[in-house]
Amino acid sequence: MFNLNKQIRTLYITGILGNISLTGAWVVILAARGFSLVEIGFAETVFHITSLICEIPSGMLADMYGRKKMLVISRLMAIIGDIVMLLSGNFTTVLLAMPFHAMAYNFASGSGEALAYDSMKREGAESGYERYISNQSIIYRIGSGVSTLAAGLALYLGYRKSYLISALMGCITLIFTLTLFEIKGVTKRTHPSMIRETLSFFADSLRFLKENKKASALMFLNSFVGAVDILLLFFLQSKLKTAGISNWLLGPALFVMEIGGIIGAKLILKAKRVRYAKVFIVCLTGVLAGVVLEHTGIVALMVLGGFISSMADDAIQVRTDARLQDMFPSRQRATLISVSSFTFSVVMIILSPLAGYFFTVW
Repeated sequence: MFNLNKQIRTLYITGILGNISLTGAWVVILAARGFSLVEIGFAETVFHITSLICEIPSGMLADMYGRKKMLVISRLMAIIGDIVMLLSGNFTTVLLAMPFHAMAYNFASGSGEALAYDSMKREGAESGYERYISNQSIIYRIGSGVSTLAAGLALYLGYRKSYLISALMGCITLIFTLTLFEIKGVTKRTHPSMIRETLSFFADSLRFLKENKKASALMFLNSFVGAVDILLLFFLQSKLKTAGISNWLLGPALFVMEIGGIIGAKLILKAKRVRYAKVFIVCLTGVLAGVVLEHTGIVALMVLGGFISSMADDAIQVRTDARLQDMFPSRQRATLISVSSFTFSVVMIILSPLAGYFFTVW
């Protein structure tokens, strides 16, 4: 029997378990193994190329065959990625692991949000979605913070033991995912052929975006702000060490930056009446301020910059997600969320190598 509170609670639990990992500070782990910033940036590019290819198909499959099924596949991909990374002995095998981690992200990115929103909609409680996505953002930041806080422990244990622990956590997360309730009847098949059905579904999604330019603009603006923040925090893991921070202080410093996201996700709930344009300008200013402070080379100011950037990123993310969900039709919800993630991947593919060069020379 469907129980909304249990459904949302289980989604929270899988979010917590899925984000807490010793391998969250994977940049630090790869750097400790001797890989350069250029190589690490290339690995990030492989991740996003895979995400670019798989993002929209994963959303369509979620709408066509079930959101819960795709969440299960997501957990399996994460476990396989951890095992491949555990066994990796050189840069080539590291690159082989990246697509699995990307697909874990792809299959979860639209499915979880769509399952949550339509679960709420089924009970007439969709007005609570912004609070839900705010809580999920907080869970993500806490998980990422705990992961980066454990960076020193991961370096102490070594990457093999760290990825083994991560794979075991993935198995526990998979067990909880299997208890979720699938929302039935979201999409009705219109073609007997899977290929024709998929193409028709994709065409319907493109038609929606063409007719709803506001939704398309929101996706791009949110992706740009998010990409700047992610890349800043990504390279801060290495730049803070260059600035002189010790391995054991690096984790706490990164955790402090993640707390900024928690505050941003909560503050935006207090600003329901503030227009989106004003929220966007403030948040864009915040992430750009973070980049400027990173280049001071002063550890305290660099951490402050990461804190401000995280706060701005999560604030705009929560507001944008809530606005987009109100625009999306239920039968295409996971697909269109995936299109939003696809937009983010395109921006990241363009910015990742540029950021690698930027943070190396300046």
